[in-house]
Parts: sequence; C-alpha cells; structure tokens
Amino acid sequence: MNAPDIALPVLFFASIFTSNILLANFLGMCSFITISSNLRSAHGLGLAVIVVMSITSIINWLLYTFVISVYNLEFLGFIIFIIVIAAVVQMLEMVIERISPPLYMALGIFLPLITVNCAILGVVLFIQIRNYSWDQALIFGIGSGIGWWLAIVALAAIRQKIDKAPVPSGLKGAGITLITIGLMAMAFLGFSGMLSVQ
Repeated sequence: MNAPDIALPVLFFASIFTSNILLANFLGMCSFITISSNLRSAHGLGLAVIVVMSITSIINWLLYTFVISVYNLEFLGFIIFIIVIAAVVQMLEMVIERISPPLYMALGIFLPLITVNCAILGVVLFIQIRNYSWDQALIFGIGSGIGWWLAIVALAAIRQKIDKAPVPSGLKGAGITLITIGLMAMAFLGFSGMLSVQ
C-alpha cells in the first residue's frame, strides 16, 4: 500500500490543531489533567513528550517497515512499540535528571509514566494504520508532540488564571478543568474544515 497523498505542511499543522492527539482523540488525558496545574511542570512534560513522540515515531516506523512487516511479526507489534517507547523514555529520564534535577523532581512519577502514555502509542499506531511514509511519520510525530505540548501549556496557563477567578464552589477543581478542556477541544476542532489527516 502506498503512503497517503498528504502534503507535509498540511500534515504538520493538522496534527497540531485539527487532529490534535489530545483534544481531538482524547489520548494522554491522565498526565494532561494532573500535571497541568503547574505551568513549569506542564512545559517540561510537554517538551519531554515532543522528544519521545518524535524519536519513537521514526524508530517504530523503521522497525515496522523493515522488520515487523517483512518477517510477518505483526503479532509482536504492540510489544515492540512499547519496548521502544520505554527505552526512549528511560534515556530521556536520565538526561533530565542530569540536566535539570528540579524539573525531574517536579515531574515525579509522570516522567516514567510517559512510557504508558496512550498518546505516544496512539501516534505510532496512527502512523501504522494510515501507512505514512518515513517523512510523514516524522512530521506527524513532531506535530502531534507539539500539539500535546501546546494543549498542556494552554491548560496550565488557563488553570493559573482560574485559580484566582471567582468560580462557583460546585465547579472548583475537576469540574471547571473538564469544562475548560471541552472548550479547548471545541476551539481546536474549529479549524477542522481547513485541515484534515483522516
């Protein structure tokens, strides 16, 4: 099967906005909601997700194209994808601990949990299902990571403003956060008539 005929700039911007892995597909919500209460931590985790998505997208594309499909190992696909994601996250965790110990402490358990962040595995599976070429896989991985970062940083900034706003007591905490996420998803999907990768 040939790769879909999607221009790389269209794929890049669509993966950030209209097909945002978080706000259009709702993948990776657990760390998104929890870490977004602090802007610095949200920014750090978002950058980590960009790096992991970009690297794992291309490595898993190479493995799927030149190993899994060639040797009919599709039944091992999920395991191989998760092992690659875990290895990349482990290396990134060691780098962050060495470079920025405060960020490492702020991210806490959520840094190793990037391994099981369904958004990262979702990007890898979308690449496989849609039969992207290697350059499309790389662009989609980078764009999806940037979209995830953009969403978590935006939510963290909004939540900091909401903390100072007079929110009704029944909506404080999770209620207003979920309403905010819903409004953000509607805003991102407002561009859906312009760009699409489905």
